[in-house]
Formats: sequence, structure tokens, C-alpha cells
Amino acid sequence: MGSDLFTSKDIRPMLIGKTGTPFDHPDYIYELKLDGERCLAYLDRNGTELRNKRNVRMLPKCPELSEIHKQAKKSCILDGELIVFRDGMPDFHEIQRRSLMSDHFKIGLAAKKYPATFTAFDILYYDSRAVMDRPLTERRKLLEQAFRENERLALSRYIEGEGVRFFQLAKEMNLEGIVAKKKDSRYHPDTRTKEWIKIKYMKDADFVVCGYMIKENEERNAASIILGLYNKHRLYYQGHVTIGMNRSEFAKITAQKRNDDLPLDKKEDHAVYIEPELVCTVTYMERHKKGGLRHAVFKGLRCDKNVSECGFEQFDR
Repeated sequence: MGSDLFTSKDIRPMLIGKTGTPFDHPDYIYELKLDGERCLAYLDRNGTELRNKRNVRMLPKCPELSEIHKQAKKSCILDGELIVFRDGMPDFHEIQRRSLMSDHFKIGLAAKKYPATFTAFDILYYDSRAVMDRPLTERRKLLEQAFRENERLALSRYIEGEGVRFFQLAKEMNLEGIVAKKKDSRYHPDTRTKEWIKIKYMKDADFVVCGYMIKENEERNAASIILGLYNKHRLYYQGHVTIGMNRSEFAKITAQKRNDDLPLDKKEDHAVYIEPELVCTVTYMERHKKGGLRHAVFKGLRCDKNVSECGFEQFDR
């Protein structure tokens, strides 16, 4: 399985299957939840390959990472996060904006202004062998010896046992939250596992972009995106969220083909409805039972997820 695993480059990362509140437990390690785009890095002496959750090649979007294979001591497959830092903090908008770019010149400018970093937190393959069946603690030891860090390739740090204090620290730093991982957990590709627990300061969810409205009697740069979720192949209205009209994502939304007959269970007056092909992430404080979000903030479009994955079940995790 070893060499085939590396050669095929067709793995989907293991996913978090549970959301929880801060806790302390000696059987868990705790890492910061980094606000970026999940990615697998295939590194060997021949080069670097980066694939997102949909197995889309990301190196053309982040050419500044093309040399990170030189930091690897052995051939390896690393699981981690593509991150762009602004003012010392992860900026989800910047990495998502980069993911949506296609112009090589603009990508080059963005790479110089806000270069991306790959931060590794797990390892699937090392020195011609798959290591996914080993417990997390063993995989972490391999990960720590698999490469040398530099400004483009980093190692995620963790603490053991003290999740409550670590979460409070993340909150004070205005970071997204933490992830608790069971020490003996194995790696199961393309599977949601409850042995990895997401503990977030702000909640978020992914929605189908169903349309938009230009806000009347407000500033010219204000608009709202209409949100939807699938349930058994039917779309259900989930409220809307404000977005600035000068954002590149809004231009992509307005460029979508119109669909005034979109089968949404509830529709807004004066809205423009589009083909349901885009996914966006929204952060919020609370979700109302009948739909709609309290203190909703548009986080960004994402190209690593299909609209079919945007269902109500994400709130049960």
C-alpha cells in the first residue's frame, strides 16, 4: 500500500466528527484550530504536491510553497492547513481569496504580499510506508522528525490534558478555537471521527449561496447573500448575511447564472436568485430553530466543498 498511496495522490483527509465544550482529560492532546484551508502535502525529493479536501491541486494557487519538499528528510504525506497570516493572525479571507484566483500574475502578487504557510499536524505516510494505523502519539513523533521547519513549512504544537486552560488562551488571542484529539486515535481517510473534537469560540457552518439582495436605503457597498441548506435533495431557506459589494467573492456570486425558479421553500422579495453552485462559510453566535443566524458574519466562499455537503447534519456534530 505504501508506494501506491503516495503515487496515486487520491487520499481525502480524516474529518472532525464532533463539536464540544472545553474539557480536561489525560487521554487527549489539544491543538489550536487554525483558520485556513485543509490540505494534504505530498513531499519527496522530486517535488511538492498539495491537494485540498476535494483533491484539487493547490500549488498553482500557492506557488511560494513549491520548495517545501526540500525541508522533508524522507518522502512523506502530511496533513495540515494552508494559512495566510496578516498582522500575525491567520486570515481565512485571504487564503479563500487565493483559492478562487486563476490569474497567474495576480496570484504572484498575492504570494509576495501575503505568502502562505503549510502547517502540518499529522502524517499519513513516511519513508515508503503508510503509518495511518499507528496511534496518534506515534504519528506525532514521526511528524516531528519528518521535516525541518522554515518560514513556509511549520509544525503544529500541542499540549496534553489541559483543554480548558488552552481554550481560554485561544479565546484571549481571538483565535478560532482548539481541537481535542484522542492520543490512541488511528487515521481514517475520508471519515468523520468523534475521536477528534472541535471546540470553537465562534460557531460556523457552510451554506449554499442561493442568491443576493442589494440593500436599499443603506451604504452603496452593502448587500446580503441568501443562504440555504439541503435536506434530502431539497433546499431550505436559512436567512441571509451581509457582505460588502466590493469584495471579490461578491463579484463571483453576481456572475453566477440566474435562476428565478430556484426551488427554495421561502423567498425574499426583490432578491436575485442564482444557480446553487457556490458554498460559503458563515460564523454566528446562535442558530434559530426555524432558520436564521444570530450575529451572522460572512467569512468567505470556499472551493473545497460541494453544495451537496451543506446539510442540517453539520449542526449535530
